[in-house]
Amino acid sequence: MPKYPASHDSAEPHAPHSTPELNRAGWDRAAARLLAKMLGEFAYEQIIEPTALGGADGTYSLPLDDGATLRFRARRGVYGSWRVDSGSITETGTDHCASDPGRSGGALDAAPGLNGASSGAPRPFRDPLRFLARAHGLLGIDGATLGHLIRELTATLAADAGLDHTAVSAARLAELDYAELEGHQTGHPWLVANKGRLGFSADDTARFAPEARQRVRLPWIAVSTRIAGYRGVPRLADPEHLYAQELDPAVRASFDATLRARGLDPGTYLFLPVHPWQWDEWIAPHFAPAIAAGDVVALHADDDLRLPQQSIRTFTNVTRQDRHTVKLPLSILNTLVWRGLPTERTLAAPAVTAWVQGRCDTDPFLRDACGVILLGEVASVAVEHPLYDRLPQTPYQYKEILGAIWREPLHPRLAPGERARTLASLLHTDPRGRAFVAELVTRSGLTPTAWLTRLFVALLPPLLHFLYRYGTVFSPHGENAIVVFDGQDVPVRLAIKDFVDDVNISAQPLPEHDGMPEAVRRILLTEEPSFLTQFIHSGLFVGVFRYLSPLCEEQLGVPEDEFWSLVRAEIVRYHARFPELKDRFEMFDLLTPRIERLCLNRNRLHLDGYRDRAQRPHAAVHGTVPNPLHPSPRVRD
Repeated sequence: MPKYPASHDSAEPHAPHSTPELNRAGWDRAAARLLAKMLGEFAYEQIIEPTALGGADGTYSLPLDDGATLRFRARRGVYGSWRVDSGSITETGTDHCASDPGRSGGALDAAPGLNGASSGAPRPFRDPLRFLARAHGLLGIDGATLGHLIRELTATLAADAGLDHTAVSAARLAELDYAELEGHQTGHPWLVANKGRLGFSADDTARFAPEARQRVRLPWIAVSTRIAGYRGVPRLADPEHLYAQELDPAVRASFDATLRARGLDPGTYLFLPVHPWQWDEWIAPHFAPAIAAGDVVALHADDDLRLPQQSIRTFTNVTRQDRHTVKLPLSILNTLVWRGLPTERTLAAPAVTAWVQGRCDTDPFLRDACGVILLGEVASVAVEHPLYDRLPQTPYQYKEILGAIWREPLHPRLAPGERARTLASLLHTDPRGRAFVAELVTRSGLTPTAWLTRLFVALLPPLLHFLYRYGTVFSPHGENAIVVFDGQDVPVRLAIKDFVDDVNISAQPLPEHDGMPEAVRRILLTEEPSFLTQFIHSGLFVGVFRYLSPLCEEQLGVPEDEFWSLVRAEIVRYHARFPELKDRFEMFDLLTPRIERLCLNRNRLHLDGYRDRAQRPHAAVHGTVPNPLHPSPRVRD
């Protein structure tokens, strides 16, 4: 069975090597940040309920299972959020590790008195792994979930420590290209275990994680049309049109020659790149019968270098920026789900692209006033597994093993002088504590309030127009929403990606949905109007602005209330521009007093854990939180 070689200079086994980024000081810094994030996000989702101790400094306490108590300072924010001071977390009570105050107890220290007598003196506490071990009863985590979660958190911490070791200044980040900047981001701000990547070894992480910043050459395979299907937008309806763009003529000819040498007809095969890890770990083992039958044939890598992006299964071509970005299945468990490509949705991607882009192309507001860029998923190949895809109760990861999606590249869509950065990058803080957003505001020459206003003008109108006019929402979280800046680093417009996975439409029929192709209607997820707004709330407002607003208060001097007033003002401005949509403003009410609290970490801890499922999991809902966009005086839970 063919095996794609690792990208080492020698194929000989190599001895284990130390990783210089893993040292005690760096680990403790990363651990303290992660523990603070854990306490804050668990409190936001009401997995824990810290007790306020009174006083003006915002000190809270939290009991551990073994009788000890954590104390920390936290600032409360919009949507009932918590911002925990990582340097303030201390432990009092049972003395678990008096000789090493930085390590404040652990899994072997779970019984009171195991390492010494009770002590009332506060000690620094900065270990999120030992927090899980000593608070799993408080958190309501069963033993199996706890074991897997510690593994995910350890991998996340190792990645965070590595990022710290190679971190650069905000000024340097501002000079990086879109694809290069992705390798410096720290991951999902809401999910605690945001770089678990279960399935990757340490060597895999060093080769394929975005923070490794390693350019890779992707191998290709040929798959018989007996088991593979191709779809493309009209201009790419013939797969040969796609291959003419993506492959140099010599590479394309060599693929045909490889097939002919085996007595196979190239005209009956489709070509697609594969992730080297996916081939070795999933495709070669699970498609072994198809490989033996000649239905799957290993080829060689093309000559282009690509960089993995934050979504980890997506690669941007850095050799030829005019060539497509490719999205490949990667069967690792990361940020709640297995990162494969579902067969049906992969095949539907071009049809969804054509419908969504058609709304934009025929709408003067979206096309001309907003200049929104919709990075379409314009071609796809999907390969069904002959057994798994026909077994309804089979875990979903076995139905997402092999396929590819080609997405339009961003660079050719930018005007001269423009540059693009994911919205997530605005949350980044460099090693000296300078926020990336502060660096961009300084470079723009605008006041912070004026710059933020321009940001909201770029982001909100196209999202609002799709919601109100077309009953359609994207999931505009930090990686799907891309901010386009002019030459002075002023936000000017929005680019959006990931259509097929993250587009939802109103379950209540709208005239604008008439004429929607059945293939699109069948694949797009639907939600009631009252919940459709949650995609903007949870993806953008809770998932990004909840973190951006306190950062702007601390580093730009823009009070949090003023930040949210600017957001609301842009929504109201849109309402005034389109009074004919008044009934839609009421149907899709973004300004309601309270919204449901979506929970991402609660899903992992309490709902799904790490069990296999036949369908992908969804975010949990737990109670409600006050909406900072409601016109009444803002309240905080």
